[in-house]
Amino acid sequence: MTASSSDYRAARLWSPDLHWDIRDDGTTLIWRGDAIGPYPDRMTDCIDHWAGRTPDTTWMAERDGDGWRRVSYAELARQVRRIGQALLDLNLTTDRPLMILSENTLEHAQIALAAQYVGIPSAAISPAYSLVSTDFGKLRSIVGQITPGAVFVQSAAPFAAAIAATLPDDTPVIAADGEIPDRTTLPFATLGRDPTEAVARAHEASGPDTVVKFLFTSGTTGTPKAVTQTNRMLASNQEIVADCYAFLREEPPVVVNWLPWSHTAAGNKVFNMVLYNGGTYYIDGGKPSPAGMEETIRNIREVKPNWHLTVPAGYDALVRAMETDDDLREAFFGNLKHMMYAGAGLAQHTWTRIEELAQQTIGCKVLMSTGLGSTETAPFSLYCTDPQSSPGNVGIPSQGVVMKLVPVEDKLEVRIKGPNVTPGYWRNPGLTAEAFDEEGFYKLGDALRYAEPGNPWKGFFFDGRIAENFKLQTGTWVAVGALRARIVDQMAGLASDAVIAGENREFLTALLVPDRARLAKLAAPDTPPRDLLRDPKVRAAVAAKLAEHGRTAGGSSNRIAAVMLLDDPLDLDKGEVTDKGSLNQRAVLRHRAALVDRLYAGDDPDVIRPEREERS
Repeated sequence: MTASSSDYRAARLWSPDLHWDIRDDGTTLIWRGDAIGPYPDRMTDCIDHWAGRTPDTTWMAERDGDGWRRVSYAELARQVRRIGQALLDLNLTTDRPLMILSENTLEHAQIALAAQYVGIPSAAISPAYSLVSTDFGKLRSIVGQITPGAVFVQSAAPFAAAIAATLPDDTPVIAADGEIPDRTTLPFATLGRDPTEAVARAHEASGPDTVVKFLFTSGTTGTPKAVTQTNRMLASNQEIVADCYAFLREEPPVVVNWLPWSHTAAGNKVFNMVLYNGGTYYIDGGKPSPAGMEETIRNIREVKPNWHLTVPAGYDALVRAMETDDDLREAFFGNLKHMMYAGAGLAQHTWTRIEELAQQTIGCKVLMSTGLGSTETAPFSLYCTDPQSSPGNVGIPSQGVVMKLVPVEDKLEVRIKGPNVTPGYWRNPGLTAEAFDEEGFYKLGDALRYAEPGNPWKGFFFDGRIAENFKLQTGTWVAVGALRARIVDQMAGLASDAVIAGENREFLTALLVPDRARLAKLAAPDTPPRDLLRDPKVRAAVAAKLAEHGRTAGGSSNRIAAVMLLDDPLDLDKGEVTDKGSLNQRAVLRHRAALVDRLYAGDDPDVIRPEREERS
């Protein structure tokens, strides 16, 4: 079901020409008839372009007390040459790339682009693998895959233990602040040296097929894998993004974003979208948490973005803040032309309230939508620009992208081909071969379903990960992804995520990740944190939501009969959760098999069933 476009603020978007063909075996190919436009041979060509056209425009800014530390396009052009010279002097190459361990900072952004400018790949690694992990297992695997020739950190001290545990003693460290004892540490400030002809030669020698980055998969299906990123991938992806958000060609993006550059959503899409269109990127030091949102709200008030991306938890927190803050609503919606959510399914109540707040503030809605892609697709591949009445539609293929839907069991597996697709996994030809089919389509591992049966124009809904789905004892398939999103939505904020159990069993159950802040408001006053999940009012509230779910769920493959609230947090080192918060369904089931068995025990006091709570 779509909504009327007249209800939304005007913003020029794509005008697609969609084609499709259905083969005899049921496989469907869907593509665009409007060809992808020209794009540069190198993403870093955009630096020189904007340094010439709008030299004084702020490219990126980072909070500095009450103000902002800024770098203009002209300054960026000077810096990438000067820092690029220093990186060449360190003899960094594709086989000895630059590894970046720190969070998003101005220095991080400049050194990454400097490396790219002279044809040296960089690899931004999630800080959690150094600062949260206790065994450094994922970081050690990453180092083994790419063999870095140098490492950058914003501040040396916090990363000293991880570096000592995973990197050879002769690997130099570049630090914006501090040093690591007994290891060569180069201050970032000293990298700015006059460039020689070597910089120009290295830049010109790079081209569409040059490897410019390694991005690691989030590890939701195992050990993080090094995905090769080329200039062609990144530049073509930005041209199809610019086709989709056509208004950005005349109104450069102004974004406030916190998402980590170690992941493709921000590290590729948002980072490069700003650079490609001559916009301004304000680094948000906040997070979608009660404490972190204070900084995000402060930044939104000052910047007033025209495009916004965050995870559903970020929109939930923003909605709660805007309910009682008229000035924040004005700042957020005042210039906003488009919103995107990613990383998880958005709850209907959040979607509805955002639209209501926009109408109260500016007299119309602002388009909110999502798409489908992956680290291997740079990531932009499918996107929805038709107004919808509810979240979840991932849209249609972008320019230059061919989508293949292949029947697998009772699902449609989606595969992608286009200039935005990776050539493969670094130094892993076996894994690369497994990732592509016989026609060269990348296999995302996701399933889709038609929004309107047989009509690609209406877009598609995510229908779960092929590898996550399982059968009940009756032989009935369970679409895990869709069911997870549905039960979390129906819990109305009491749970932030769910793990669906029931493979080869009679009925479905779930382990729920509790939202302790919300549950604490339901519990009796002064309930100790250790007793929160067993508080009778908390259990009754969860049971009531589970009962509502059961009344509307339908058959056994869609109905969860019992749940348990997870007392212990998800474990990063065990692969139960990624650093960006994505839950690994199979890892949780594997490591918490004893809890799953308890879900099927009839007398366990921690298992919540509607009938038990209603009797008590």
